[in-house]
Amino acid sequence: MGQAREVMDRLMTAMNVKDREALAGCYAPDAVIQTPDQGEVSGRDAIANYFVHFWEAMPDVRYEQLAHHEAGNVVIVEGFVAGTNTGPLSLPTGGTLPATGRQARVRSCDVAKVEAGLISTHHAYFDQLELLGQLGLLPELSKQ
Repeated sequence: MGQAREVMDRLMTAMNVKDREALAGCYAPDAVIQTPDQGEVSGRDAIANYFVHFWEAMPDVRYEQLAHHEAGNVVIVEGFVAGTNTGPLSLPTGGTLPATGRQARVRSCDVAKVEAGLISTHHAYFDQLELLGQLGLLPELSKQ
């Protein structure tokens, strides 16, 4: 196992135990994450806050890892993000959606570049429509 995989494993552990400091410690001070819901988030503290807001919306959230791929200083983790929405969910517009009490399990993929033992860039992918649909926040489409 290489350095990139080790850092991503630490990140996934920090995410699952909701340890903000350990999570922040996986990122370079000037790291950047790209997310489908918030776009570009820059800086270690802002990235940690992004995850904290998600933890507040889904306190029992966990990452179910299915596969790891590592090539040099790049690591890819495929899996599912699963949890129950018991807190408000932040929107990219700055607003929030109220808690639904519903469970969601959404396929995800994370691609991270590691430099000097820290994540410098991270691309997180998940289907926002799938998440919103599982939370019951999409209108029903009539079947004709």
